Amino acid sequence: MRFRSKRYKKDSQNVSKEAFSLTAAVEKLKGYGSTKFDQTVELVMHLGIDPKQADQMIRGSISLPHGIGKSKKVIAFCEDSEAGAAKAAGAIEAGCDDLIEKVAGGWLDFDVAIASPKVMGKAGKLGRVLGPQGKMPSPKNGTVTMDVVKAVSEFAAGKVEFRNDSGGNVHAVVGKLSFEPKKLAENIDAFVSLIKRVKPGSTKGTYIKKVSVSATMSPSVLISVD
Repeated sequence: MRFRSKRYKKDSQNVSKEAFSLTAAVEKLKGYGSTKFDQTVELVMHLGIDPKQADQMIRGSISLPHGIGKSKKVIAFCEDSEAGAAKAAGAIEAGCDDLIEKVAGGWLDFDVAIASPKVMGKAGKLGRVLGPQGKMPSPKNGTVTMDVVKAVSEFAAGKVEFRNDSGGNVHAVVGKLSFEPKKLAENIDAFVSLIKRVKPGSTKGTYIKKVSVSATMSPSVLISVD
C-alpha cells in the first residue's frame, strides 16, 4: 500500500466529489497543507475517446502562457552545421551521427529529443530505444521540425508534450504550486482549450468526461468544464 503522510490524510478529509469552477479549484488546491518543496501541479483529463482507434489519438505540445516552472534537457538530431545554433538555443547535445550512436548506446539523460526531417532517416533506427521512453521525435508533437533551433528553445523553456494513455486520459504538467492563482488558472485554461480544439471528429458521446488537478503531494480537485 502506498504510504500517505499525515498532512495528505488530513487534506483528504476535505476532498469533495463536487466539481469546482477553475478559479475555485485552484484556490482549493493551494489551500491544502504546505510541503518543504515547491510541488508540481498536474492536470488530468479523462476523455471519451477510443484509444484503440488511430484517428482518435490525442497528441501534441503546447507552450503554456506562464511556463511550467522548470526547464527541460533537450537534445537535437540535426545536421552538424546546425549543432552550434541548437546548443546556443538550449540543447545539451546536438548533431547527427555521433549523437545517434551515443543514444543507441544507451545514453538517455534528456527529456526531449528534437529532430530535423533531414536526419530522421538516420535517427529512425532509435525507435526501439526512444519509443518506450516516449522520447522519439514526431511531427505530431512538434519535435520533428524544419526549425530545430526554435523548437529547442521552446522545449528547453518547458514546452509541454502530451498524449493520451490506454485509458483515454491525458496528463500534463501545468505549473508549480507556488504560481499565482491567476497564472496557474490561465495555464490550465489554455491546456483545456487546446484539448477541446483537437477533438477528433469520430468521437461519440461526451468528449470531456472528467478534469482534475493535483499537486505532487496533495489530493486532486475536480474542475467543472463547460
